[in-house]
Amino acid sequence: MLIDVLTVISRWAIPFLLLVIPVYGFLRKVPVYEAFIEGAEEGFTTAVKIIPFLVGMLVAISVFRASGAMESLSQLLGPALRTIGTPAEVLPLAIMRPLSGSGVLGMATELMRTYGPDSFIGRLASTMQGTTDTTFFVLTVYFGSVGITRYRYSIITGLTADITGLLASIYICNLLFR
Repeated sequence: MLIDVLTVISRWAIPFLLLVIPVYGFLRKVPVYEAFIEGAEEGFTTAVKIIPFLVGMLVAISVFRASGAMESLSQLLGPALRTIGTPAEVLPLAIMRPLSGSGVLGMATELMRTYGPDSFIGRLASTMQGTTDTTFFVLTVYFGSVGITRYRYSIITGLTADITGLLASIYICNLLFR
């Protein structure tokens, strides 16, 4: 019964908001269409402004992977992570997660296809996806879109959170699934 109610709510939540927000704006005498157009124009301007940051990040990721640096880093870190219960197959995912969400999603999908979603590797990959973030993507796109140029402490904080999430996912998966 509760699941049926939640299913109906989730199915109608977005259409409800798409109806309620313009009606609320209209009742408050806000020029809804003009406000929408103004916001869309600002969004387009922001999107154009972040393109150079996005291209730079994507080129850096491509160079990192194509140069063999990711493979070298995986081989370097492999023995240390295996001692704490991490299979070598998830190392590229752990290395790339702060850089690219879509790239890591492809890697995780491939791990699931190869080892299965209920395998330890599949569960660890899923947990890592949920406990870490795309730190450099966030810094590049969001900070770049508003013109923040000094974000040294944000990088340190983001990477610390990513490492903590990685270690927590390894600990929890070893605790629950081994």
